[in-house]
Amino acid sequence: MNGEPIYMTLFRSGELAERAKSAVEHLASCDLCARYCRVDRVPGAKGAVCRTGRRAMVHSVGPHHGEERPLSGTRGSGTIFFTWCNLRCVFCQNYEIAQLGHGDEVTVEQLADMMLRLQRQGCHNVNFVTPSHVVAQILEALVIAAERGLRLPLVYNTAGYDSQEALALLDGVIDIYLPDMKYGDSAIAQRHSKVRDYVTINQAAVREMHRQAGDLVLDDRGIARRGVLVRHLVLPAGLSGTEQVLAFLRNEVSPSASVNLMGQYRPYFKAAQYPPLDRRLTDKDFQDAVAAARRSGLTLVDGPDGEADLEQVADARVM
Repeated sequence: MNGEPIYMTLFRSGELAERAKSAVEHLASCDLCARYCRVDRVPGAKGAVCRTGRRAMVHSVGPHHGEERPLSGTRGSGTIFFTWCNLRCVFCQNYEIAQLGHGDEVTVEQLADMMLRLQRQGCHNVNFVTPSHVVAQILEALVIAAERGLRLPLVYNTAGYDSQEALALLDGVIDIYLPDMKYGDSAIAQRHSKVRDYVTINQAAVREMHRQAGDLVLDDRGIARRGVLVRHLVLPAGLSGTEQVLAFLRNEVSPSASVNLMGQYRPYFKAAQYPPLDRRLTDKDFQDAVAAARRSGLTLVDGPDGEADLEQVADARVM
């Protein structure tokens, strides 16, 4: 593997610019997330759930040291937090951004400048947080940023409800996919994230991400260069279906797939109205997830935010 991010091949051939144009065409009957709302966002109409029009909205930009260690490293992951989300999780910890819309509209030129600023700040990567509904804007901005010297790997940090149409546009563009796998049961996803067929769509998305990027690859400093790293937040009373999620990854994606098993659930936002989400994890909740992880044999990756919880699964960690 050379030191260049994967999108440079498409950039040099002119294909990256063509992808950006194609993505904008998709906005005219939007299928760039798995909601398939078909809203014409080109004139500025807003998506039915993402509430985003022709311009992306951004809440914050900067080095983030609370991601998984292969992403944060020593200099931070260069996060761009997009406003809004295509899910409506009742326990959302970033609900001010994802569901209340805190943030500002930006042009693609401004978005490109943000990427370049993160590079100047020494970040290990550019980390697009909640990007599913702004794939077109990201691609447009990436063309500009690459022309101006961007050479950082790209992280696609998603809730995991991504359309195949969007992922096809991102093939050969994204170095590191960081999808959530929130649930093992779509009925539970419908109740708690207000979305249909989550498991079917999420699993298809993760399969495609892995087809594109493969297992997680680290450089000699332990920094992620390419691949897929799945996040799975353990929910109270087994609502997240940890065993089913891990079995899918092991049997249908890769026995070497990398997972961050997260034990830091807190009852944010509307969780009080949805027992048992109205409480924190019990020891049994997390230990059941740990047992499933140990049985799976998958590669477990921890991060600073989950360090205390993941001390309990030290025996299961491969990395």
